[in-house]
Amino acid sequence: MKGLEAHWYRPGPLPVLLLPLSALYCLVVLARRAAYRVGLLPRFRLPVPVIIVGNITVGGTGKTPLVIWVTGFLKARGYRPGIVSRGYGGRASSWPQQVRADSDPYVVGDEAVLLARRCDCPMAVGPDRVSAARALLEYSDCDILVSDDGLQHYPLERDIEIAVVDGVRRFGNGHCLPAGPLREPRRRLEEVDLVVSNGPGGRLEYPMRIRPGVPRRLDDPGQSQPLEVFHGVTVHAVAGIGHPERFFDVLRRAGLQVQAHPFPDHHRFSAGDLDFGDGAPVFMTEKDAVKCQRFAAGHHWYLPVDAEPDERFAARLGALVDARRGNSPADAEAAGR
Repeated sequence: MKGLEAHWYRPGPLPVLLLPLSALYCLVVLARRAAYRVGLLPRFRLPVPVIIVGNITVGGTGKTPLVIWVTGFLKARGYRPGIVSRGYGGRASSWPQQVRADSDPYVVGDEAVLLARRCDCPMAVGPDRVSAARALLEYSDCDILVSDDGLQHYPLERDIEIAVVDGVRRFGNGHCLPAGPLREPRRRLEEVDLVVSNGPGGRLEYPMRIRPGVPRRLDDPGQSQPLEVFHGVTVHAVAGIGHPERFFDVLRRAGLQVQAHPFPDHHRFSAGDLDFGDGAPVFMTEKDAVKCQRFAAGHHWYLPVDAEPDERFAARLGALVDARRGNSPADAEAAGR
């Protein structure tokens, strides 16, 4: 799939040759959705509201920073959020798994550990998100759940759907897999509650900016330096994320002289991947840092980032959350006592 990605965002003959497979893929997707909609396949309603933060394209769109923002937003409004996720890349022998800040990213997944560290709220992961959510509710007092990804995981009933799109690459050639990057036809966005664009917003979209934080040393995260300190400095930048170029561009815009080293998404880093033989600073994403910390050196840095969605998005999300909470089964039961 990785080799196809370049063809999705530029003209060429290969996507055209794959269009029959894309048509078949779309038929399967639509048939599966219809089966859930009419009850041929079961859907499960949880006793608390569920917010889905996902996307309809393959590759990174900025979804994880928005999940972090959403959980902080919910806390500020007095909610007790929990997070469920797939645990992609994790190799646990059994699922679901509870995730803590000190969990092994190779067991539960790198994004899961990042979210547990940044969000400081209960989290569970597993291929079956319904089971993960039930396990989370059994062992915590969460009153609302945020699903990291899961827009296409239809067994889990949801109250609010948020779709994140890449404001620069958009939808590529507009075709579904494998001819294009779409997991579902683009019209799926007409059904979600909120569409957030990581970058300039299109019609009916809420724009979002990704703001770089303060670089921190991997071997001692308590040690930090302003990003301005590295202005004009030649650095190695490694990124094992869905869209590495986005990370490299953040560093370039900050004035760093970047030697880029892209890796596949969820890459299992080794010490050799960070050894460039010149002692120059090595920068990486926070997601990659959770896997590299065990063999980090003093010249290895990670750059946290924060999502800054449009203030109109916050107002609309707050209204939707409060409305859904009042209609949740748990609140209805409490009101009837």
